[in-house]
Amino acid sequence: MIGCLIIHGFAGTPQEVEDIEYHFKKKNWLVYCPELPGHDGTRKGLKSVTYKHWLYKAKVALEELLERCEKVYVIGFSMGGVIASYLSSQYPVDRLVLISSATYYINPKQIIQDVKEWFIEGIQGELENDEYYQFYREKIKQTPMSATIEFARMVKKLRPHLDQVTVPTLIVQGESDGLVPKKSADYIYERIQSDEKEIYFFPEAKHYIWFGEEKEQLLHEIDEFFAKTTKEIVEMQK
Repeated sequence: MIGCLIIHGFAGTPQEVEDIEYHFKKKNWLVYCPELPGHDGTRKGLKSVTYKHWLYKAKVALEELLERCEKVYVIGFSMGGVIASYLSSQYPVDRLVLISSATYYINPKQIIQDVKEWFIEGIQGELENDEYYQFYREKIKQTPMSATIEFARMVKKLRPHLDQVTVPTLIVQGESDGLVPKKSADYIYERIQSDEKEIYFFPEAKHYIWFGEEKEQLLHEIDEFFAKTTKEIVEMQK
């Protein structure tokens, strides 16, 4: 059986990556997408935990998949990408996918552009229909400063472990991401020690790549990357 661990982003929930989760469940894989501690959609929840709680929950889920499955793939989104890369440096996973991974975070230029667009839409009375804006707005409202500090601490603590990542890795990044800059993907690609590594940029995509028209292409790229494991086995058996 193939297992797949999907780790959601900071101040998010498993629901934000449910399109990806459902895609792989349809393949009859064993897919885990745990809710990280404190990520219950409330400020109170995030105030009650540290990054070590997030790391532990993901670690336990991965260990169970490794016990139950012949192969295990890990997908990390945003902050989840930082956790995923760390776990992949410590455990024998088969493949790693990092989506908008927050090794660096906050892209000021793109945020300014987004705000300009939202301002114009607001004047025109269209902002209330902008799902992306509404999504950002709700996340900001529910995120206490203490949790943001924990997030920054975790990135600082785990980023050095990129040098220990040797698993085949696919890095995916939107070039119009308002939270994680393009240099984050470039940095990961340069630092990891994987013999097999790929980087794929979506020029028009923002942070949540699958929220837009790029969803099917994103899922296709991940499918192709995971399929290489099967191809490699066939080649070895010839």
